[in-house]
Amino acid sequence: MKNKFTKNWGLKLVSFLFAVLVWIVVTNINDPIQPLPVSDVPVTIRHAELIAERGQVYEVLENTDVIDTVTIYAPRSVIETLDKSNVVAIADMEELTSEDTVPIKLSTNKYNDSLESIRGSIDSVKLNIEDRQTRSIPIRANVAGEVQEGYMLGDISTEQNLIRVSGPESVVSQIARAQAEVNVSGFTSNINTDADIRLYDENGKEIPSTALERSITRVRVNIEILEEKTVPINYIFSGTPADGYRTMGEYESTRNNVVIAGRSSAVQKIEAIEIPEGVVDVTGATENVTKLIDLKEYLPDGIILAEEDFNGFVNVTVYIGQEMRRSFSTAVDSIRIVGVPAGFTAQITDPERYCSITLLGLDSELVEINMNTLEVSVDVGAWLENEAVEELESGFYRIPISVSIPDGSAVVWEEQEVQVHITEEQ
Repeated sequence: MKNKFTKNWGLKLVSFLFAVLVWIVVTNINDPIQPLPVSDVPVTIRHAELIAERGQVYEVLENTDVIDTVTIYAPRSVIETLDKSNVVAIADMEELTSEDTVPIKLSTNKYNDSLESIRGSIDSVKLNIEDRQTRSIPIRANVAGEVQEGYMLGDISTEQNLIRVSGPESVVSQIARAQAEVNVSGFTSNINTDADIRLYDENGKEIPSTALERSITRVRVNIEILEEKTVPINYIFSGTPADGYRTMGEYESTRNNVVIAGRSSAVQKIEAIEIPEGVVDVTGATENVTKLIDLKEYLPDGIILAEEDFNGFVNVTVYIGQEMRRSFSTAVDSIRIVGVPAGFTAQITDPERYCSITLLGLDSELVEINMNTLEVSVDVGAWLENEAVEELESGFYRIPISVSIPDGSAVVWEEQEVQVHITEEQ
């Protein structure tokens, strides 16, 4: 029996090897090994929380969390059942190396044991690992464009003042400002809108937010639009200069009008900015009076000054001049009598033949008056009214004279009386 198994053993071994070879050849002919290339395979990173637990954050470098090409080698019968969705790429943070790389393990979610091999164009995920930093940054509202002509920007505010940003220290430390921008072109009324919050470095370059965590990404911005209007400034002077001095009827101001702004309903009601009595007081003055006035104190509620280069202060100067005296003489019999009541006659009976009349005024005013053209008169009717005389009787009366000063002149005359004989007609 033993001889049957051992007899011609070499021939039997050759036959066995030949049978295996035939089987392999037949198998490769019927179900050969084929490659299956798959593009852009994403890598799943596991246990990423291990980095966060260390107070750090990571960034994938060189897009190594996507494998450009994965090639699967397997029998044709297996290859025909596989596609990109069956490829599994895992990078486990528990296997993080000292060079901050994580090996990629490739497999398929079916027929994995039937694969001859599976290889990727890269074999590890490259990371940049940094300490995590968190900052709170003020949000600043900014506007682009110009509102419609005749309008200006008022208060600009955001409903939230801070944004909290977390991420790699090297990125977070570059943030210089957080800004929400709104375009105001052509607007004439208030704007209330939500705007994206963008982060910028000190050079005004926007910082990408892909590596950052933000508490908010948008914020409500409220922008006040005010109507502008140019109005005059009205000054009301008060007080009386010292004896012998007068206001010259002139003043000088560094501003006679001003541009204001506010809500349309309020602006349209304003015709002028009024500086009331008592602000510029010339009481007892013997020289020009200059007053520095802050217009902001006299603006109505809700109204502001609209000129950026004007701080609201104006200088007003009231000119004060010394009163001068000029006298001239007129014949008493040349003085006209007017305003005599019906039924009476009047005649000047002053014992003096000439009457001296003194005019009071500023020198610049007095030189403008031609003394030779002035008319002097006695107005009986005006005297009766001033004295409240209800019943006139015949008699001698002292009645003040009047001088015909040209219209618009501030010159006055010192009171002078002449004797007038009034007689009731029979």
